[in-house]
Amino acid sequence: MKQLFCIAIGLLCALGTSQDSVKEVLDTYNDHSVEYIYGDQLAELTPAPLLLDTREKEEYDISHLKNAIHVGFRKVNISKIEKLTRDKNTTIVVYCSIGVRSERIGKQLIAKGYTAVYNLYGGIFEWVNNDKKVYNNNQETPKVHAYSKKWGAYLLKGTKVYD
Repeated sequence: MKQLFCIAIGLLCALGTSQDSVKEVLDTYNDHSVEYIYGDQLAELTPAPLLLDTREKEEYDISHLKNAIHVGFRKVNISKIEKLTRDKNTTIVVYCSIGVRSERIGKQLIAKGYTAVYNLYGGIFEWVNNDKKVYNNNQETPKVHAYSKKWGAYLLKGTKVYD
């Protein structure tokens, strides 16, 4: 009976922790062709990079990193980004919720000849999980668009907002 109890507890624990880590998700969905930059590294970059938010407008409107420019994902226009900087050596950091969509946009920028493109590791979720600030209309906010219940599970801090 004790052995059966231990097996049952083990199964419950396994079910409760079946969520992949951010690293496992990124390893599953990304090919790592865009180098990651971590939040602490980004916070210390000088001069500040061109920071591109590759989430959809409704996500960006809830909150974003300070000075980030919304470029979107589904209808991203790479020529619009090229107008922001013609210098192919400009440091560009792309981000999304966790880092999957942003890698795809980063790959497009690299294909256009940009040489210093980085993907924010874990996206805005890890940024907030590491106690870094996000903004709405230049005001700090705890709110973060959590994209969906599945992806929102990786946002451990802040206030989750769903459409």
